[in-house]
Amino acid sequence: MDIFGHAKQAYENATTDVESALATAAAIPVSIQCWQGDDVKGFDTDASTAASGGIQATGQYPGRARNFSELTADFAKACEMIPGRKRINLHASYAVAAPGEVIERDNISFRHFVPWVDFAREMGLGIDFNPTCFGHARVKDGLTLSSPDEATRQYWVAHCRRAREIAQAMGDALDDDVLCNLWIPDGFKDTPADRLGPRQRLRQSLDEIFAAPLPRVVDSVESKVFGIGLESYTVGSNEFYLAYTAARNQVPGLQKVYPLLDNGHFHPTENTADKIAALLCFYDTIPLHLTRAVRWDSDHVPRFDDELREICAEIVRNDALARVRIGLDFFDASINRVAAWVVGARNVQKALLYALLTPHGKLKATQDAGDFTSLLVISEDMKTLPFGIMWDQYCDMQGVPRDGAWLPLVQTYEAQLSRQ
Repeated sequence: MDIFGHAKQAYENATTDVESALATAAAIPVSIQCWQGDDVKGFDTDASTAASGGIQATGQYPGRARNFSELTADFAKACEMIPGRKRINLHASYAVAAPGEVIERDNISFRHFVPWVDFAREMGLGIDFNPTCFGHARVKDGLTLSSPDEATRQYWVAHCRRAREIAQAMGDALDDDVLCNLWIPDGFKDTPADRLGPRQRLRQSLDEIFAAPLPRVVDSVESKVFGIGLESYTVGSNEFYLAYTAARNQVPGLQKVYPLLDNGHFHPTENTADKIAALLCFYDTIPLHLTRAVRWDSDHVPRFDDELREICAEIVRNDALARVRIGLDFFDASINRVAAWVVGARNVQKALLYALLTPHGKLKATQDAGDFTSLLVISEDMKTLPFGIMWDQYCDMQGVPRDGAWLPLVQTYEAQLSRQ
C-alpha cells in the first residue's frame, strides 16, 4: 500500500469517505477577489487616491497590476496554482474604458465589462459583482446612500442600480447566477448627533435599488463594525442589515436580499462560524467573505488557522455547501500579490477539504447522546491524522503544484515582469 493508501485507511477508520471528500472539494466554487492584484485601486480613478472610506491596502511591494491586461494576466497565473472551481469577484471600479473615455459610476454599463466576461468564459470562471461606493469624489462627508444631500444619495442609487443591471447581463452572458454585493463606507468618526436619520435614508435607498426583480442576480448587503475614519458609527451595521433583509424577504413578490458575512467585519471576539449556523435557520442563501482580521478588519491573507477551519466546518457539517456562497476579500501590498492570491485561496480550499474529511455525523451523534468525552477525544484525534497527504493527493488530482512547489513558479513569473 502506498503512502496515500495508508493515509486514506486512517481516515476511513474514522468513518470518513475520502473519495467523496476529494470529489466534493473539487466542486465547491470559491469567488476570488480581483482587487488583491492592484491594491483596490481600480481603473476609473486616480490610482494614488483610489482606496478610501475605511479601506487601506498597506505595503509597498513592487509589481502592482496597473491595467486590465496586467490584472488578468496575474489572475490567470494565480489560477494555475489554485485547485477547485473558481469565480472572479469584480468591483464596478474595474470597468474597462475605451481609449480616452471617462467613465462616471452612475453611467457604467455592461459594455465596460465585456472584456471581463470574455476573460471569464476563456478561463472557465463564474463572475460575481459589486457596486463601488468608495474611492470617489462623490462620496460626500463620508456618506453615499445615507447622505442627507439628495443629489449625492441619488448618484449612488443610480450607480447601484447600474451595477445590478450589469450583474444581470453577466449572468445572461454566462448562463449563471451572479452575486451582486453592496458595501458602503457610510459612517462617522465621532459620536453622531443622529443615528436614526442616516439609517432611514439608507433604507429608502435600498428599497429604490432593489425595486427591479432580476432573476440572474443574487443580491446581498455587507455589514461592518467600523472603518478607518469611521470609528464611532457605521450606518450599515449588522443589526440594520439583518433586520432589513429579514423584513424584506417576508414580503411576497420582492426580490430577496441576503446579509453577507465578512469574518473581518465583526468584533474580534465574535464567532463568525456561529453566525453562519444562526442564519441557516432563516435564510436559504448566505454569502460569505473570508479574510483574516488582526485586531480589526485589516484584510490579511487567510491562514490555515482555527477560525478558518471552524467556519468551513460549520458549512460542511450543516450540509450547507449549496447554500453558502464563498468569496475572498483581502488585499496585501506587503508581499507578492499573486502569491497572496494563491496562498489565501489554497488555505480556504485546505479548510474546506479538512472539514470534508471530518466525520461530522459521528461527532453529532456523540453530542446528541451526551457523550462529551468521546466528542472531545475524537475531535482531538482527528487533528493528528495525515491531512497533508490528503492535500497533496487533492492537488495532484486538480493538476496544480503541491505545497513547496508553487512559490518558485510565482517567483519565476515575477522575475519576468518589468513593473515598478
